[in-house]
Amino acid sequence: MENSTALILAYVGVAIMVGLAGIASAVGTSICGQAAVGAMKKNSSAFGSYMILSALPGSQGLYGFVCFFMVQGLLTAEITMLQAAAVFGAGVLVGIVNLAAAIFQGKVCANGIAAIGNGHDVMGKTLILGAFPELYAILTVAATFLISSAVA
Repeated sequence: MENSTALILAYVGVAIMVGLAGIASAVGTSICGQAAVGAMKKNSSAFGSYMILSALPGSQGLYGFVCFFMVQGLLTAEITMLQAAAVFGAGVLVGIVNLAAAIFQGKVCANGIAAIGNGHDVMGKTLILGAFPELYAILTVAATFLISSAVA
């Protein structure tokens, strides 16, 4: 019975990990997409820049999926409660941090899109500023690697 409980706990962690990270990307990219639609009314020739900036928050969903692959080997009938707690903790970490990172990255990029739409040359600077929230999403991948290695 304990192994069933442990496995369920681990799978709940994986669902949080992949689910929230996917939701994060959907929200972040749609924030940018809405800004891009508005900016196209003023400057439709900059669609390439809008598209690149709109795609940036999509990476958080990928990070959730990558983290799933890191913990996948632990998801067996022999999983211990310690391993399950580690997977659950990693899932909460990845889910929440990536959710915040994608939303705030989307806001940074949306403001860059609006500025480009108004004729300002801020594509490169927006990419740099948009990379800051991304760093914290990347750190969750590193943390998941360390967590999964410690309990394997």
